[in-house]
Amino acid sequence: MCLAIPAKVVAIDELGENATVMLGEVKKEVSLALVDDVSVDDFVLIHVGYALNKVSEEEAEKTLRLFAQAGVTP
Repeated sequence: MCLAIPAKVVAIDELGENATVMLGEVKKEVSLALVDDVSVDDFVLIHVGYALNKVSEEEAEKTLRLFAQAGVTP
C-alpha cells in the first residue's frame, strides 16, 4: 500500500522544479515535476520525493489529524 502525506511548501527553487516542504519539524526537498502552479504556503501530497497534487489547508490538516488518531506519525 502506498501512502501520500500532506506537507506545506516553504520554498521553491529558482527553476520551479523542486520545493522544500515542512512536515512537523522535518524539512524535505521534493520534485514538482508532477504538479503545476505550486506556490509557497500551498499544501501538497508527497510520496517518495514527489509532490503528487495540491490540497487545501483544511484537507491537509484533516488528513494529519486522522494520521494522529490512528497513531501514525508521518
